[in-house]
Amino acid sequence: IFFFPQPTAKLNLLQHPPDIKEADFFKFVGKYSRHSFVAPSQVQPSFSAFYRAGDPILIYSESSSVLSTLRQPSKMGASGLCVDGNPAGFLDSKTTSCTRIFANLSKSCIADPALNAASYYRDFTVLKVPVNDTIVQSMKVIYEIEYSGTHGIQSVSVRFKVTSIPGNSGSSLQQHFTLHFWVSVSILPGLLLSWLPRSGNPGYITGAPLLIANSGAMQHMSILQSRGDGICSQFLRHTVQFGRNMRTGCKLSLSPILEESNCSYIQHKLYKALQGMNGAEDLAITGSAHPTQAEEWTTILIRNCSIQAVNCTSCCVIPVTLEIQILWTKVGLLSNPQAQILGAQYFYQCHPLK
Repeated sequence: IFFFPQPTAKLNLLQHPPDIKEADFFKFVGKYSRHSFVAPSQVQPSFSAFYRAGDPILIYSESSSVLSTLRQPSKMGASGLCVDGNPAGFLDSKTTSCTRIFANLSKSCIADPALNAASYYRDFTVLKVPVNDTIVQSMKVIYEIEYSGTHGIQSVSVRFKVTSIPGNSGSSLQQHFTLHFWVSVSILPGLLLSWLPRSGNPGYITGAPLLIANSGAMQHMSILQSRGDGICSQFLRHTVQFGRNMRTGCKLSLSPILEESNCSYIQHKLYKALQGMNGAEDLAITGSAHPTQAEEWTTILIRNCSIQAVNCTSCCVIPVTLEIQILWTKVGLLSNPQAQILGAQYFYQCHPLK
């Protein structure tokens, strides 16, 4: 909006200025206009052929036909209250925590999207690479993000840990959000290997995750994790950290139908629960082991229940405890020794089941 002064020879505030016609508008603009706050023309954002570090990750909602960004809520100010508009940056692995305050938790539990797990993954897809006016249809939506160089995002996963809280009239709740990236390496046409971030270079760093592999797919070694009620979690597991002893325990129940099944099936179920769904075949000797270099990996020795079932002919020997034993040493210069793993063993303690 421009305000133009009308010149007059008399200082008479009651004088009526003449009307300015539309044809005279630009004449007055050239004579009286100064710097103004004219909004610049809206420029459409440009999209590169692949994600760069720090770029917002694009998502697309088919129901509303809206192109947006993946959000990672974070805290704002000294109060630490959640801000939901914070974009998740590509290759920016981080955990955020923030606080939400509810006037009526019972109503918010039903109506507030922040407490609805589906709002964090449903009704949108993650774009493998930035695109303009074109939406890739066949994509796996999984917040752990696997990427492959300039080929873009390969897969995305999301998982949740929920808890029960009293439904009183008012309450505050702290939420945690994690974004984690890992890279997949192409070694043959059509064959990709998952490549996690280093746990040291070259020696392991104390507290870094132990790297394991199963058929070339890298992952972190993990052990069982208990839910709040003591039951073994089906999805969440504790990550084993180098140089840190740890112990966990939880209760695993078998259904009556399962108990009537044959012994080998019960053993298989319990082995899977103890060692994880994908299991582990090899352990990285150093924290910077490459998935294609066989000399940088050592085979994990497994002592299962079959060795202990020699004197039990009429019973089913099942694993009830898994003890992971890691043998390591320091190698290299005394001024800068590097932690290196020499070997590992999965030792199952078993119990006879009639």
